[in-house]
Amino acid sequence: MFSSLVVDANLIRKYGGAGPRYTSYPTADRFVEAFGPAAYRHWLGNRNIGGFARPLALYVHLPFCDTVCYYCACNKVVTKTHSRSAGYVDYLAREMRLVRAQLGDADRTVTQMHWGGGTPTFLSDEEMTHLMAHLRQEFVLDPTGEYAIELDPRRVNPDRIEVLAKLGFNRVSLGVQDFDPVVQRAVNRIQSVEQTESVMRAARVHGFKSINVDLIYGLPKQTVEGFSRTLDRVVQCSPDRVALYSYAHLPSMFKPQRRIAEADLPQGEVKLQLLTSAIAKLQEAGYLYIGMDHFSKPDDDLAVAQRQGRLTRNFQG
Repeated sequence: MFSSLVVDANLIRKYGGAGPRYTSYPTADRFVEAFGPAAYRHWLGNRNIGGFARPLALYVHLPFCDTVCYYCACNKVVTKTHSRSAGYVDYLAREMRLVRAQLGDADRTVTQMHWGGGTPTFLSDEEMTHLMAHLRQEFVLDPTGEYAIELDPRRVNPDRIEVLAKLGFNRVSLGVQDFDPVVQRAVNRIQSVEQTESVMRAARVHGFKSINVDLIYGLPKQTVEGFSRTLDRVVQCSPDRVALYSYAHLPSMFKPQRRIAEADLPQGEVKLQLLTSAIAKLQEAGYLYIGMDHFSKPDDDLAVAQRQGRLTRNFQG
């Protein structure tokens, strides 16, 4: 039995407002020009000083997309020219060699890896194979590790899921955001339930141990009723995890967001209701509220780690 979330609306009104997102540490505003190559090399070389040795976790950013989603606040390159990613892979290989040289021979074991973007599967099968070969050349991927990749279900078919499994990925994260066609048109991301289900079925067939679905509340044209229908469909798809993010409207920083009319955004108590009703619906469906936007089934690794008191967070989540 789950405990329901109680929200004090008066407290929200009193202290509500914009603030930084502390989902990673150091936070983004700590990365300043004073932290240059010398400082980076120093900390890489002294990563395990003081007896706090930990296995490596790698994040590989692949920023390319062939269409733009208006809500996106990621570092991305929107292009139809797929050849642009080939040179980027070569630069990544160079960076791997530089990082690896600073870490030393004894510090090569990776237990977590995440490919994000952009849309990582913008790369061709050959480019992804090439990139994974570079990673395995410079690092040792623990066979029991977690290796995840973000997918756009509109751009991936079951054959590509098979390729990803053969490359060593064992977790996938699917962008959905909202299945409501009105919302999808408002954010320029038309994606059917059927497309999403097809990718999830293929991931199951090819042995992926965990499937995550990303949702966003606070998008333009979003209503409590419409988002409730999206949640019903997500529950029917039965992902292992759900990530429920708040939309941050910062058009002065992210140009695509300027195509979203502020008048179309759910405000104040409506946005809060979107969140609280989503939490209740996911809990009713059997998902545990892990915290930091995340929900998981009780038998998922996240839930098990939480019960055992060993749940941690890094930049992979």
